[in-house]
Amino acid sequence: QLQLVESGGGLVQPGGSLRLSCVASRFNLDFYSIGWFRQAPGKEREGVSCISSSGNRTNYADSVKGRFTISKDNAKNTVYLQMNGLKLEDTAVYYCAAKRRIRNVRGMCTMTPMTPMTMKPDYWGQGTQVTVSS
Repeated sequence: QLQLVESGGGLVQPGGSLRLSCVASRFNLDFYSIGWFRQAPGKEREGVSCISSSGNRTNYADSVKGRFTISKDNAKNTVYLQMNGLKLEDTAVYYCAAKRRIRNVRGMCTMTPMTPMTMKPDYWGQGTQVTVSS
């Protein structure tokens, strides 16, 4: 069974940093785009960032541009989300999700707006809590 496991969440003060990790098991990230999503209490899940299977294309929500950086390490089958300059409104459960790249079909990271409905991931992780609080 394909599996995604997130880690790295925690409690941080405003302006602080965290790095989230998403480790893929039993499938090769060379063939999958990976997206990071988040869901705050009482709000819909939203896309935060995305990286293509090749790693050549990335996308960010306007709310995190310039503060968050997505990257991948194929050797470790892991995608990272470096989050700097964290704000109170970044508090949420963060999920990573994978979508298999299909030839001649638009990739997940090209979809806008960045939502689960438009990006349609195939697999989800269980989530990791990020809390920004003073």
